[in-house]
Amino acid sequence: MDDPVTLRLADVSESELLTELCMRSKAHWGYDAAFMELCRDALTIDPHAITQQRVLVADSGSQLAGVAAVGLMNGHDGFEIDQFFVEPALMGRGIGRRLFEAIIALARAENIPKLTILSDPHAASFYQKMGAQMIGMAPSDAIPGRSLPLLRINISK
Repeated sequence: MDDPVTLRLADVSESELLTELCMRSKAHWGYDAAFMELCRDALTIDPHAITQQRVLVADSGSQLAGVAAVGLMNGHDGFEIDQFFVEPALMGRGIGRRLFEAIIALARAENIPKLTILSDPHAASFYQKMGAQMIGMAPSDAIPGRSLPLLRINISK
């Protein structure tokens, strides 16, 4: 039987462990070491974001199962997902859905009208299943010359 999943705010002491979870999860899609190293800064969980209570953690038993971090967009008219990852061995168990629903609840609580997602191509279908709409392509924040799916979900009360 699977351990139940619990959600909570991240602790600053976990930023390194959460960053490594992000790295493992991204690497799951077959990216090579050079690509992963270029992504490291974009995958790093910022301790400052943790202190702003915008980093959520999913635990399964005593294991870190997933992480979702959001930040304010330029212009402060919405949130953007900074990181959103699930431990590869735990994918497909509803952890991502629970984290996404918690991010939407956080946005509603802060009266944030929209959530924008610059998505890895492998994750775009997940976000679409969660209700996000594809709005175009945008430059990668980690890999020069690479374009990524850009999605948005409007958040209603």
